Amino acid sequence: MRRRILILDGHPDPDPARYGHALAASYAQGAASAGHVIHRVNLAELVFADLASREDWESGVPAPAVLSVQDHLAWAEHVVIIYPLWLGAMPARLKALLEQVFRPAFAFGGKAVTPGGGRLKGRTARIVITMGMPEAAYRLFYFSHSLRSLKRNILALVGIGPVRDTLIGGIETRTDEDRRRWLDRMRRMGERAL
Repeated sequence: MRRRILILDGHPDPDPARYGHALAASYAQGAASAGHVIHRVNLAELVFADLASREDWESGVPAPAVLSVQDHLAWAEHVVIIYPLWLGAMPARLKALLEQVFRPAFAFGGKAVTPGGGRLKGRTARIVITMGMPEAAYRLFYFSHSLRSLKRNILALVGIGPVRDTLIGGIETRTDEDRRRWLDRMRRMGERAL
């Protein structure tokens, strides 16, 4: 079944050598080859300011880049978010984008913010996180803090679910062959829209 997929490349560094960009490209290639309709958003290319007040979050006018991401989210059936783990969490720039995008007027249609009551119900998601530490250490010692927060406190809040995850640990020490295998896995996930 053909799906509409939004791929959010959440690496704030525009350097094409960043592995997250390659993962996003592989997922997109796989999805397009299987007939899915995709749209990619690259965080590094977006221009927007951080939110500084509750008033701005509730009633401010979003920047054009934020409005564009909101349009793509409303269009999408499946959302893929790829980011590197920085200091145990997502990069601040990605968090700033999510704060901008999931304003109450968009995510809740101007209604009260209630868990799971968002207008994005029916969408599924995949989160892909790259990290320097071993994946098992992140899950067992750090309890997948950033991943759990994104799943529960952001995506589930606006109605997105189920949410699958992929963690790629030890990213700096992986061999070229191992990195190619991960790109192949991402391509296959894209083909299946997982």
